[in-house]
Amino acid sequence: MTLENEIIEPIHEPSLEIVGTAHISEKSIETVRQTIHEKRPEIVAIELDLPRYQRLIDESNGIVHEDKLDLKSMLKSSNMIVTLVTAFLSNAQKRMGEDVGVKPGSEMLEAAKIAQEVNADVALIDRNIQITLKRTIQGMSLKEKITFLWEFTVSYFSGDDEELMEEDIEQLKQEDTIQEVMNFFKETSPGGYNSLVHERDAYMAYHLKSLEENNVVAVVGAGHKQGIQKFLDEPETIPSRESLSYVKESRFSITKIILYMIPILFIIIFIVAFFQGINIEGGLLNYVLFAGTGAFLGSILSGSKIQSAIVAFLVAPITVIHPLLAAGWFSGLVEGKLRKVGFDDLNELGSFESLSDLWHNKLFRVILVVLGTNLGCTIGVIVTINNVFLPYLHTIFGI
Repeated sequence: MTLENEIIEPIHEPSLEIVGTAHISEKSIETVRQTIHEKRPEIVAIELDLPRYQRLIDESNGIVHEDKLDLKSMLKSSNMIVTLVTAFLSNAQKRMGEDVGVKPGSEMLEAAKIAQEVNADVALIDRNIQITLKRTIQGMSLKEKITFLWEFTVSYFSGDDEELMEEDIEQLKQEDTIQEVMNFFKETSPGGYNSLVHERDAYMAYHLKSLEENNVVAVVGAGHKQGIQKFLDEPETIPSRESLSYVKESRFSITKIILYMIPILFIIIFIVAFFQGINIEGGLLNYVLFAGTGAFLGSILSGSKIQSAIVAFLVAPITVIHPLLAAGWFSGLVEGKLRKVGFDDLNELGSFESLSDLWHNKLFRVILVVLGTNLGCTIGVIVTINNVFLPYLHTIFGI
């Protein structure tokens, strides 16, 4: 036990102690506290990136940032998926933490706090969460994404109300349990496992390797401990930091090819039909009506305001022939402005307890409008192909 004003000096001796924790465990907090006091490290490395660390610090101090929400950027498909996944995962961890009376990330905050007490520096060794989620989405196959969303939704909303106990959390830290969970994750979603677990193990090992001349205590989730240690035992297998941080912008994909081909084919068919002497006025009118009506109905059925649905109707025929635009973006932006969506709605998106809470979240309603509008517009395009373009092809080519 130290006196209140006693200055604790770190022990200057190269060493590494990896503490595997559960993020919502009181015992993990105590283990972190004891280990740091005993080892008196020069550096306490924690499994956080700067944005998550700052958010935890602010939340613990009751600080709320009134940042302006960039709705336009968020509604782009990849960002929207990242937002939803982050909110659902955050909410799931929060609910488990409430069962055992521990806020998620408490052991990381405790590590940073005790680091100050022993005059140790804090090193944030995890990869930026946005990069991790984007690489995860890019790395997962369509089948993996559908399976993940289905399994997560079913388990989240149809699970029983049995309260999670501290003993259940501690069981998850046992090596055999961890390995079983990791093997199951790897088998069911190899792409997700690679980005969420394997790459982060390598990323954190890279940072710990750079600190090897210091006395370090690393506080990481129990699921990462074995993987990190394996990389440290075989440092030549650690990829470069740049390769683990790069989010590739795919230039060519089947989806992009289809998105570009559809408008090109539409325009070509109309032009050829015109020069063949076919009256295309009716076809153009039907195209506008089918695409616009589909987007309008999709928007309305998703719970939008009438103004957003009208915008969806007006822009749908244009966005169909422009591969870089989507009708849902426009209806979503209008819906967001009408509902006055703010940063607090983003924060509350990760705090829902029921489907009713989700429905009353303004940002979630906007996301529904975006998805509904795009789905409706797609259905309208399919109807257009069947009722306009196939007859044109039959007339032009006799097929």
